[in-house]
Amino acid sequence: MSQDKPSLALFQPEIPQNVGTLARMSACFGATLHLIGPLGFVLNDKHFRRAGMDYLDQAALELHESWAAFGQVVESMRMRQGRLVALTTGADAVYSDVIYRPGDILLAGPESSGLPEAVLGEVDLKVRIPIQPQTRSLNVAIASAIVFGEALRQTRVIP
Repeated sequence: MSQDKPSLALFQPEIPQNVGTLARMSACFGATLHLIGPLGFVLNDKHFRRAGMDYLDQAALELHESWAAFGQVVESMRMRQGRLVALTTGADAVYSDVIYRPGDILLAGPESSGLPEAVLGEVDLKVRIPIQPQTRSLNVAIASAIVFGEALRQTRVIP
């Protein structure tokens, strides 16, 4: 897949349906989906396969055993002027106010806990999606798709 467009990364994802949905989306837009382990499910899980449908064979999935192993991808991306952009409810920046770069990697955390502080300390930028104050968060697949869509729109790499 192209390195001149934004990509997605999921840190220790837990719900196979969400990952399958994002794998399908990534296939549709020709983007890479990085999965940073350990995963909370196996890749032959029926829920993952059902959500990804027949798009899984077209999806550019890159598996990384750990956060440390993913570090090589981040280093290479930064050399190309990309950034690691964390999706987190605790961010000050609103996702639609940010100017995205083609090489950016959008990073989302596990559904139950979000990104840990140690990971957040290593990102280049944190963004949030404004939601109603009485709500906690969006589904990780929905949130990732919203921010990814904006990044694609801005970088003009929509097919």
